[in-house]
Amino acid sequence: MSLVASQYPEEDKRSKVMGFVLGSIAVGVLAGYPMGSVLYDLEGKMAPFLLVASFIVLLIALQLFVLDFNPTKGQSTTERSSWTHLLLDTRILIIAGAIWFSTTPMAILEPCLPIWLRSHIKPKKWQLGTVFIPDSVGYLLGTNFFGVIAYRYGRCKTAVLAMLLVGLSAMTIPAAGSMSQLIIPHLGLGLGIGVADAALVPLLASLVDQTGGYGPVYSIQQIAVSLAYSLGPIASGELVQSIGFPWVMRVAGLANVAYCPLLIYLALRRRRDPLAQQERKERYDSFEPAAAAAQKQQQHAKYERFYDSDDGL
Repeated sequence: MSLVASQYPEEDKRSKVMGFVLGSIAVGVLAGYPMGSVLYDLEGKMAPFLLVASFIVLLIALQLFVLDFNPTKGQSTTERSSWTHLLLDTRILIIAGAIWFSTTPMAILEPCLPIWLRSHIKPKKWQLGTVFIPDSVGYLLGTNFFGVIAYRYGRCKTAVLAMLLVGLSAMTIPAAGSMSQLIIPHLGLGLGIGVADAALVPLLASLVDQTGGYGPVYSIQQIAVSLAYSLGPIASGELVQSIGFPWVMRVAGLANVAYCPLLIYLALRRRRDPLAQQERKERYDSFEPAAAAAQKQQQHAKYERFYDSDDGL
C-alpha cells in the first residue's frame, strides 16, 4: 500500500488503484479455494504450493523489471513520520481502530462459525467450504467499486455507513436457520468490510502526504488487521463457552455500531482542516459536470471575441 501511495499522488487515482489492490485479496480467496482443492485431488498436496511458489517467482521477476529501486531524494522527515509521532496522532488511531473493529467479526467467524454450523444447522461437508464465498464476493465489490465513491462523497461518511452495515450483518448471522439464510448477512459483512477498507486505507496516505511516511502508517494499518485476526479468535473462543456464539456476534456487531461516533468526530475535524478543505475543492472540481465545463468554455470563447491582441502587450 505504501508503494501504491507513493506511485499515485493524485487522490482520485490513488483511491481507485488502492481499491483494486485490496480487491485482489478477495480474488485470491475466491480462486484459491477451488483451485487448491482441484490440484490437491489431481496432483497431490504439493501441487497447490508449487503453483503459488511459481506465481511468487514470476511476480518478483516482474517487480525487478518494472519497479524503480532508486531511493528518491527529499527532505528528511524521519522525526515527523516516526512510529511515536504517528501513534500520537488521534486521526490515525481512530482510522486504525475502525479497521480493527470492522475486521474483527470476520476474524471471529472463521474459527467459530463452522463449529456452530455443525451443531445447529448440520450442513454437508461441501457446504462448509462455500460458506465464506459471499464474504469474498462482497469484499471484492466493496473494494473495487466504492473507492472512488468514498473519495467523492467523503471517506469518513462512507466508513460510517460501512461499519453500520458490518454491525447489522454480524448481529443477524446467528439468526440464520439454514445455509441459504447466511448468504445475505455474509454478503453484507464482506461488503461493509470492503467499503470500510476502500474508504479508510487511502485516507491514511492523505494524512502523511506532507511527510511521506507511507511505510510506517501502513505498518500501523497492518497491525490493526493482525490484532483483529489474533485477538479475535482467542477472545471469541473463550466467550463462546460462556455467553454463546450468538451473543459474541451481537457484541461484535454492537461494537462496530458504537465506534461510528468516532468516525463522525473525525469527519467534523477534517472539515475544519485547511488541507482537507483544499482537497474537497479539488475533488468537486475534478467531478465537474461536462455540461458545466462546456458552458464555461463557451462563455470564455464568447468574451474572447472582444479581446484585442494589443491589450496583452
